[in-house]
Amino acid sequence: MAKSLSIPWFRAAATEADFAELYHAELPRVYNFFRYRVGDGPLAEDLTAETFEKAWRNRDRYRRDLAAFSTWLFTIARRVATDHYRKTRPEIPLHEVSHLTHDENMEEWAQQQADFTRLSLLLSRLADRDRELVALKYGAGLTNRTIAGLTGLSESNVGVILHRTLQNLRSEWEAEL
Repeated sequence: MAKSLSIPWFRAAATEADFAELYHAELPRVYNFFRYRVGDGPLAEDLTAETFEKAWRNRDRYRRDLAAFSTWLFTIARRVATDHYRKTRPEIPLHEVSHLTHDENMEEWAQQQADFTRLSLLLSRLADRDRELVALKYGAGLTNRTIAGLTGLSESNVGVILHRTLQNLRSEWEAEL
């Protein structure tokens, strides 16, 4: 018996229930991807929201036979990041510390902020490709194989680039101490 031609068998779009489940599973990874790309805070949240909004609007275009949902979603996230960098935007000021509770150790918090700022500076010095690979690997937690599928690089090339990039970041981190 032939499959229906009106809704191809290979084109199973995410239903509303599927999408909600996938949203909850992928939200932390997408947010962390943007944290590595643009820094912590409202901008990373906005870009994450934009990614999921685009995914929701285009959910009927998702094809399970071509890629996993996370691969499709990170393709959208990468495009959102690219679009963000194409726009001219003023720098975002550091967020206010008024949200801290009195129980937090201010010295520890200040050190974490200094480390984060320093890491952000080192990441900003990387070539776009290297910064994106670091964000996909450590921000989003993707495998080298998935990253290779997203970027068009070979899996071994992804591993080599990440290894060299991390060695350079460690060297620069230690040199600034």
